Amino acid sequence: MKVYNTLSGKKEEFTPIEDGKVKMYVCGPTVYNLIHIGNARPMIVFDTVRRYMEHKGYEVNYVSNFTDVDDKIIKKANEEGTDPSVISERYIAECKKDMESLHVKPATTHPKATCEIGGMIEMIQTLLDKGHAYVAQDGTVYFKTRSFPGYGKLSHKNLDDLRSGGRSLLVSGEDQKEDPLDFVLWKPKKEGEPFWESPWCEGRPGWHIECSVMSKKYLGDEIDIHAGGEDLIFPHHENEIAQSEAANGKPFAKYWMHNGFLNIDNKKMSKSLGNFFTVRDIGEKYDLQILRFFMLSAHYRSPLNFSAELMEAAKNGLDRIVTCVSNLNFLLEKAGTEAMSAEEKELAAQAAELAKKFDEAMDDDFNTADAISAVFELVKFANTNANEGSSAAFLNALKDEIVTLTDICGLTVERSEEILDSEIESLIAERQEARKAKNFARADEIRDILTQKGIVLEDTREGVKWKRA
Repeated sequence: MKVYNTLSGKKEEFTPIEDGKVKMYVCGPTVYNLIHIGNARPMIVFDTVRRYMEHKGYEVNYVSNFTDVDDKIIKKANEEGTDPSVISERYIAECKKDMESLHVKPATTHPKATCEIGGMIEMIQTLLDKGHAYVAQDGTVYFKTRSFPGYGKLSHKNLDDLRSGGRSLLVSGEDQKEDPLDFVLWKPKKEGEPFWESPWCEGRPGWHIECSVMSKKYLGDEIDIHAGGEDLIFPHHENEIAQSEAANGKPFAKYWMHNGFLNIDNKKMSKSLGNFFTVRDIGEKYDLQILRFFMLSAHYRSPLNFSAELMEAAKNGLDRIVTCVSNLNFLLEKAGTEAMSAEEKELAAQAAELAKKFDEAMDDDFNTADAISAVFELVKFANTNANEGSSAAFLNALKDEIVTLTDICGLTVERSEEILDSEIESLIAERQEARKAKNFARADEIRDILTQKGIVLEDTREGVKWKRA
C-alpha cells in the first residue's frame, strides 16, 4: 500500500509504527453552524481510508476532534444571547446527524477542545520550560517559531519568506511578539468570552495547540497518519508539528494526508457568491449516498468541482450499481440451491480477478476514482453473465463482490423494502406540522427517515413535493 505523504512530497510504502495497528488523527470542524459540503469532503475521504484499512485487517484508532471554543462560536452565542457551550453542543449534535446521513462512521474518540484545557496548559508549560515559548507582558504566550529548526518542512516554505497569518488569530499583545512568525499558544480573556485559569492569565488556548494535545492524549506522542483539508497545511498543521515535536522530542506523524479543495461551479464556495451549500441543503434534493458517491468519484488529492450536472451523473452512476444488485436479488428469489457449474466457477474466478482491481486502486494512494471504475466493471460483468438459469451460489458470489467493495466506500447498494406512498404522505404531513410547531428536531428526523428510504423532498410554493431517488 502506497500513501502520498505531504511531508516528503511523494508516495511512500505504508508501514505502521506498530504492526497491525493504525493511529489516525483527522482535524474536525469548528462547531458554530451546520457543516457545509466542503467540511463533508475530508469526513468522507478519510472515513473511506479508515474503512479500507480495516478491510485490510488493521485495527484503526481513529480520532477526530470538535473545536468547541472559537471566535465564531462566541459571536453566534452573543447574537443569540446564550452561552457558547449551548451553540457548540447544538452543532456537535447536528454534525453527528449529518455524518450518520453520509455514512461516516463515528470516530473511536471525538474529543472536544474545552474538555482538554488542562492538557493544553501542561504542554504550553513544557514548551516554556524547554525554551520554545515565552510570555508577553499581558499574559499572552507565544511559540518561538525560530527555536524549532524544522519549521516549514510540511508546507515546504522557507522560514524567512513566511509571514504569520491564515487562522493565527490576532490578539491583544500582538505587538509584543519577538518575531512576526511567532504564533499564539494562550491568549488573555476578553469581555464576554469564556476563559480558564492558567499560570499566565485568565484566558483560552490558541487554535493550533488543541490538536497537538488531543492527538497526544488519545493516540500517543507518535502517530501513523494525520489528515485534513489542504487548507490546513499552513499554518495549522505546520504549527502542530512545531509544538508537538518541540514538546515531545519525537517525530509527530509519519504520514500527512490532505484532500484537495472543493469548488462550486468552478468557483470558490462562499456565502457572498450565493454558492454556499450545507449538507442539509443537498439532502433536501438528493439522497446523501449520492453526495458521498460523488465525492469518491475523484481522487482525494484532486480539486473537486461540484455542480448539479455532476451530481446527476453521480446519481445515475450509483443507480447503475443499485439496479444491478436489485436484479441479482430478484434472480436469487427464483434460483435453485444447486452448486455452481464448472462454467460458473470459471466466471466467479473472473469476477474475483476484477475485484482485485479495486484493491490495486486503493493500494495506490486510495484512488477511489479507479476503485469505483473497478466496481462498474463488476456490474457490467454481472449484468452480462447473471440470468434466470444461474445458480444461487453464483449469484451470491457476484452480489457479495459488489456489496463488499461498495461497503468499503461507505455506500449501501441493497435497497430496503420500499416505503408505501400512503406512508410517505403521512410522514410528510407530520413533518409539516412539526415545522409549524417549530419542532425542528422532529422535522429533521422525519426527513432523515425518508432520505434513508430513498425519498427526496422538495419544498415548493405549491407545497412539499417528493420523488423516489
